[in-house]
Amino acid sequence: MSGKISEEIKKKIEKLVKELNYHSYRYYVLDSPVMSDGEYDKAYRHLKELEEEYHYILPDSPTQRVGAPALEKFDKVKHTEPMLSLDNAFSHDEVREFDKRIKKLLGTEDEVEYTVEPKYDGLAIEITYRNGLLFRASTRGDGYEGEDVTQNIKTIKSVPLKMEGSKIPGEIDIRGEVYMDLDEFEKLNKQRERNDEPLFANPRNAAAGSVRQLDPSVTTARKLYLACYGIGTAKGISFKSQSELTKWLQEARFPTPEKMKVVKGIDKVIGIIKEIEEERGDFSFETDGAVVKVNDFGLQQKLGVKTREPRWATAYKFQAHQGTTTIKEIHGSVGRTGVITPFAVFEPVRIGGVTVSRSTLHNWDEIERKDIKIGDTVVVERAGDVIPHVLMVIKEKRTGEEKKFPIPEKCPACGSSVVREDGEVAVRCVSLHCPAQVQEKIAHFASRGGMDIEGLGEKNIELLYSRGLIKHFEDIYKLKKEDLLELPRFAEKSAQNLIEAIEKSKHATLSKFLFAIGILHVGEYAAKVLAKNFRKLEDLYKVTPERIMQIKQMGGKIASSLSMFFNDRKNIDLLNSMVKLGMKITNPDFKSNEKGGMPLEGLTFVITGTMPKSRKEIEGLIEDNGGHASSAISASTSYLVVGEEPGSKLAKAKKLGVKAISYNELLKMVEKKPGNLRLF
Repeated sequence: MSGKISEEIKKKIEKLVKELNYHSYRYYVLDSPVMSDGEYDKAYRHLKELEEEYHYILPDSPTQRVGAPALEKFDKVKHTEPMLSLDNAFSHDEVREFDKRIKKLLGTEDEVEYTVEPKYDGLAIEITYRNGLLFRASTRGDGYEGEDVTQNIKTIKSVPLKMEGSKIPGEIDIRGEVYMDLDEFEKLNKQRERNDEPLFANPRNAAAGSVRQLDPSVTTARKLYLACYGIGTAKGISFKSQSELTKWLQEARFPTPEKMKVVKGIDKVIGIIKEIEEERGDFSFETDGAVVKVNDFGLQQKLGVKTREPRWATAYKFQAHQGTTTIKEIHGSVGRTGVITPFAVFEPVRIGGVTVSRSTLHNWDEIERKDIKIGDTVVVERAGDVIPHVLMVIKEKRTGEEKKFPIPEKCPACGSSVVREDGEVAVRCVSLHCPAQVQEKIAHFASRGGMDIEGLGEKNIELLYSRGLIKHFEDIYKLKKEDLLELPRFAEKSAQNLIEAIEKSKHATLSKFLFAIGILHVGEYAAKVLAKNFRKLEDLYKVTPERIMQIKQMGGKIASSLSMFFNDRKNIDLLNSMVKLGMKITNPDFKSNEKGGMPLEGLTFVITGTMPKSRKEIEGLIEDNGGHASSAISASTSYLVVGEEPGSKLAKAKKLGVKAISYNELLKMVEKKPGNLRLF
C-alpha cells in the first residue's frame, strides 16, 4: 500500500537523486569517486524503496536508467540538422593540404586556430535535451535519419539524465560517440567465446551491437561510455568556438574527449597528432585517428559543408597494426553448446609490439568468403588492439600446395556426428557426452538459474571431473560424502553442505530442469513456455517439430533442436536414469481451464500508467496465464491495461479501437471471470 507523500519525503527523494547523480558523475566521468560502492548501493536501494512506496519518481532518477521493457523494433528519428561524416587524411602532407584549402576559402594567409582530439572508434549518437532533461537519443543512421535508442542510452552511466550548470538551453542536440573500453571489450569477447557466440571484431562493432539491442537489459549488462564533441540544433544558447562548447559540456557534466588541444598553425596540429599517435596505446579506448577542427564557429559557418562532409574538419587516420605471416595449421575447438569454431595457427609474427601466433577464423562461411587455406600467406590485423584476425589472403604468394580446411564430419573432441542447421553458420556437436562440452554443461546445470546446487562451482567441478567422479549430470546424484572427503578441497562441513545441496536440487520444476540440461536454443523463457504446454517431462519424449511449432512463441530452430534432443535414445536414457536416482520434477506452470487452454491464451496486452504492482510482475502474470505482454500498441493488441496517469498509449488505443481495461479487470480475466470489460 503506498503512503501519502509529504513535502519532507519529496525533498528527501530529490536530495538522494541529486547526490547519487553527482557521485555517478565523479565515478564514471571524472574517474575520481568520493563515495564507496557499498555506500552508493545503500543510498540507491533507499531511493528505490522510497520511490516504490510513494510513487514519486523524478525523470533524472538513477533508477530510471534500467528496467525498460524490450522493444519490438526501433522507431525512426529525423535529425533536425544532418549528422555529417568527416573527410579523411592519411598522411601529414594531406593534413597540410587541408590547411591550405581552409586558408584559400577564408582568403587569408594568417595561421588558423584548430582543435585536435583523439578520434573515438565507436558509434555516433545524438542526444536531445529539453529544458535540461534527456528527451530522446538516436543513432546517426544515414546522417539524416537514425533509430530511436533512448532506453538503451539511458543505461549508460556517464550519460546525464539531467543537465547541470547555470546555462540550461530550452532544447539542444548533444552529439558524441558511444564506445566500449578495451578491457570491457576483451572481457565481453571472452564471455561470448565461453558461450559459443560469435566474437565482435573490434570495440566499435561491440559498442554498436550493444546500443542497437531491442532489449535494454542487454545494453545494461555491457559497460559503455560516451564522449561528447559537438551539437546539432541549439535553442536558447550559443557558442563562439569548439573550445567554448567543450568547456560548457564539462560544466553541464557531459564527458568530453580525454585529450583536446587548441593550437594555432598546422605545424602545431601535426605535433599534437604525433602525440596522440604515440599515446594511443595508453588510452583505455580504441582510437583510429585524430580529429582536426577549425576552432572558431563563425569561420566554420563561413566555410560551410560539402555534400556529406564539413569543410572545416578532417580526420587523420593512423596506420592499422598489421603483419604478414603464414598459416601453419587450422583446427576446430568445441565450446559448451557444441559449437565448433575454426582457428588458425600462424608462424609467430610481431604486430604492434605483441607476438601473434593464432587467431579465430570465426566460422566456415568466413573461411569461404576470404578463401582461406592452410599454407596461405595472410595479412593479420590486431583489431581493437586486442583480438587478431585474418584481414586478407595474399593469393599472389600461393604455390599450389595450399589445402582447404573443410567442415568436419565428426567432432574433433569426441568423434560424434556434427550438424549444421539451415540458415545457421554454426557447426555443432550434438552429443551430450562430448568431453569438451561436459564440464561447462555441468556448470550450467548446477548454476543458480539451473538446479541451483550451491557449492558446485567451476573449481569443484574441475576437481571432481579430473578425479573421474562426475562425467555427466547424472553423476552428480551418485556422489557420496565419503567420495568428497578424500578430495583436497573438502572437509566434513563442506562435504555435508554439498551433499545436502545436491539432495535439495532433486526437487525441481519442469521449466528449471529443461533450462538446466542445456538444450540448444532453450533459454529460461523457452523452458517456461514448454512447461506451460507439456504436463510432464515424458510428454516431450519423441516430440515432433510440428508439435512444437503449434506453440505460438516457438519457431523452426527451437522446434528442430527440441525434436532432435528428445528423439535421441542416449538422451532419453540419461533423463530416465536421473529420475531413477531420485529426481522429482513437478510442473506448477502447466495450467488449463475447462476448455483445455489458458485464461489469457492468444491475447496480447500492453500496460500504461501507474499500477498497484510493478510492470514486471504484471507482465509475468500475463505470460504465466498464456498471454503475451508487449511494449508497443497496435491494431493486433487485444487489451490495454490502464493505470493512473496513463500516457499517450490510451489515445492510440482509442484510435485503433483497442479495448482498455483496469488492473482488477485483468485479474478477473485470469480468474476466468472476465465480467463486463469497461471501455475508457
